Amino acid sequence: MSTPPLAGAGMSAAPCAAGQAAAAAAAREVNTASLCRIGQETVQDIVFRTMEIFQLLRNMQLPNGVTYHTGTYQDRLGKLQEHLRQLSILFRKLRLVYDKCNENCAGLEPVPVEQLVPYVEDDGSKHDDHSTASQLRFASEERQEILEVNKKLKQKNQQLKQIMDQLRNLIWDINAMLAMRN
Repeated sequence: MSTPPLAGAGMSAAPCAAGQAAAAAAAREVNTASLCRIGQETVQDIVFRTMEIFQLLRNMQLPNGVTYHTGTYQDRLGKLQEHLRQLSILFRKLRLVYDKCNENCAGLEPVPVEQLVPYVEDDGSKHDDHSTASQLRFASEERQEILEVNKKLKQKNQQLKQIMDQLRNLIWDINAMLAMRN
């Protein structure tokens, strides 16, 4: 970010103030990807602080009538309160980032997943919407066929299982009759 020119360099004070306001507005305008990165770092800080809080709680002794050093207890209690205060600040920061991301994305229309995946054709030319729609239709039909085949396959597997159970019972009966004969 560059600094605005000084007012004494042949410019009046009004354009200088306008330049400073524009620079401040540009500094406040942060893209959504940067906000997401800041949000991710904030979540990592929250997890780290939470782990530290649990570590402090694990190391603290319960006031169960046993005498303990008051200074150590007060020190650990102060650290715990400081961590909780920082944790609440981090949650407020995360809420601000979340709200700002939602505000930035409010006017956007959802993008179909097919457009997010890069597609490379053999001839190197760009495909138009018509070919994309036909490819999408073809993929949908192919998926339906696969689902139908899977359904038929499950039915055949069920029939085979029933036949195997019947054969197993028949063999069991034959073996039982042979055993009785001997």
